[in-house]
Amino acid sequence: MLARKSIIPEEYVLARIAAENLRKPRIRDHQRKARFIAKNGACNLAHKNIREQGRFLQDIFTTLVDLKWRHTLVIFTMSFLCSWLLFAMMWWLVAFAHGDMDPSTENPSNSTKWTPCVTCVRSFTSAFLFSIEVQVTIGFGGRMMTEECPLAITVLILQNIVGLIINAVMLGCIFMKTAQAHRRAETLIFSRQAVIAVRNGKLCFMFRVGDLRKSMIISASVRIQVVRKTTTPEGEVIPIHQVDIPVDNPIESNNIFLVAPLIICHVIDKRSPLYDISASDLALQDLELIVILEGVVETTGITTQARTSYVAEEILWGHRFVPIVTEEEGVYAVDYSKFGNTVKVAAPRCSARELDEKPSILIQTLQKSELSHQNSLRKRNSMRRNNSIRRSNSMRRTNSSLIVPKVQFITPEGSQSASET
Repeated sequence: MLARKSIIPEEYVLARIAAENLRKPRIRDHQRKARFIAKNGACNLAHKNIREQGRFLQDIFTTLVDLKWRHTLVIFTMSFLCSWLLFAMMWWLVAFAHGDMDPSTENPSNSTKWTPCVTCVRSFTSAFLFSIEVQVTIGFGGRMMTEECPLAITVLILQNIVGLIINAVMLGCIFMKTAQAHRRAETLIFSRQAVIAVRNGKLCFMFRVGDLRKSMIISASVRIQVVRKTTTPEGEVIPIHQVDIPVDNPIESNNIFLVAPLIICHVIDKRSPLYDISASDLALQDLELIVILEGVVETTGITTQARTSYVAEEILWGHRFVPIVTEEEGVYAVDYSKFGNTVKVAAPRCSARELDEKPSILIQTLQKSELSHQNSLRKRNSMRRNNSIRRSNSMRRTNSSLIVPKVQFITPEGSQSASET
């Protein structure tokens, strides 16, 4: 430390530390609220302290379908394995009680003809193999039933019934997990960001939705909800307060024809929770807009649902989605690479309430945008004109450089003769 102090003065070190601290911007990040619905549609909700766990067993089929795949496969395997072992133990007990395990019954020199309950069942391993053959109806032919033991016939009937029940439940569970409705929703996509812009003279909240598959969603409908934390006049705090907001649809019903990507529009009017929010207030708002798309899958007839949400940071004010549907050789083509692309447009920065109270704000905004557009066009034209002039001047210089200059020769008599070389 003494050597360092002798090399670098203490005053210089303190001044440098102070300068570095001044250069660093002291910005306190806004604490982000947890999303209620993730972008992929999953609900960000954890269930805790559930005391009545037995209610899940009352609806065992739905519980099995809701389990993860690794748990379902373990239960699927263990259900068959346990049933085979259980009935193998029962077949072994039947054979042991009847005396089929006695070595004397295997001696062919015995004068008394012995008829076992199940042929070739001499150990627990053979009983286990016979249990598998009975339940899955393989029937290799080495082991078979006889009419010697009524108890063995009863066990055979019982195992067949139990095996059919296990097959029906487990195969049905596997089928339902592979054909769940949310699997179809994987090809229903939403734009990553939403926009707020002017449409038909009104401020509108808009987002884009599309379907990647050619098979359509029948009777598709879109619902929008605003989730926010509110406090009632009585002082009650509602952490998740859901409010439905209307969707602008020219059709009387709320159904949409989702054959190509559509821009869903919500007009911000007096009924909208966004009515009093301006562009500067949007970043400070603690709200989340949930979008729910429901419909029936055309190929399977199963109802599906796709969900997403938009928080304040994902809403662009004064933007508009670029068109992605074009007509090429008599076919409408959709360019999904531009699905979420937006462009800046003229939009007032005030709230929809202020826009309704002062309609002149919209006119002034449009006039300013028109003037700026004209100025940009003038600048672009002037730049093109300057570039063309520069090109012409450069062409002239190159042409002039190719002209051969005239050289004068002076003779001894003093006369001058000009010649071109």
